[in-house]
Amino acid sequence: TFPLALDVGSGRGYIAQHLTKETIEKLVQVDIAENALKNAVESEIPTVSVVADEEFLPFKEDTFDLVVSSLSLHWVNDLPKAFREIHQVLKPDGVFIGAMFGGDTLYELRCSLQLAELEREGGFSPHVSPFTAVSDLGHLLSRAGFNTLTVDTDEIQVNYPGLFEVMEDLQGKYMLCMGESNCCWNRKPLLHRETMLAAAAIYREMYGNSDGSVPATFQIYYMIGWKFHESQARPAQRGSATVSFGDLGKIGGLLSRRKK
Repeated sequence: TFPLALDVGSGRGYIAQHLTKETIEKLVQVDIAENALKNAVESEIPTVSVVADEEFLPFKEDTFDLVVSSLSLHWVNDLPKAFREIHQVLKPDGVFIGAMFGGDTLYELRCSLQLAELEREGGFSPHVSPFTAVSDLGHLLSRAGFNTLTVDTDEIQVNYPGLFEVMEDLQGKYMLCMGESNCCWNRKPLLHRETMLAAAAIYREMYGNSDGSVPATFQIYYMIGWKFHESQARPAQRGSATVSFGDLGKIGGLLSRRKK
């Protein structure tokens, strides 16, 4: 049971719908988008909404028993600082559980647009938000102070009729919860019609399914990190082992002899 939990980048409260009052006694929802918080869905858990930047959480140190974040941290400008802020507001022995989009997200769309722009316009500009590599995630969490880390990855593929339907979905229906166009300030605002048609053809040629549809891949990183507390288990000191790996390798042979 967590008396006080924090949802970082809560949006309209998507996580709150799946929490129960038997587990979470009170939930604070934080997002930089005020309109999203105003239109938050109802939850059985008592909630408080706070408009704030994930990089500057307006809470005292050692405040929350649990911090969660779902698919919002890829929008953060300074991810290491956001992780440090989350670690700071956690109580000792508190846990951070998060999910964020990973480096291979929408790689089909990105490659198709880049190849089309190179061919038609002699260069390319990013049109999808940048993402973090999984090899960096554990280091970032560790540098922020988290221990007993767990990082896992998953991939979800969604099939679409073509490239234009992919982009329409990302820029339209999912804009409130994903908005996976490009967040870069100096991005190229428009794509020429010929470039778009070329990208659609490349997308279908390189990644198309046998039924004529095209896949869009979403890679998701899942992470768990704990804030240090004296009660937590610690690794034994180097050199304190009483059994060697060589001896452990002989166990199988000894057991088979006993059975005989």
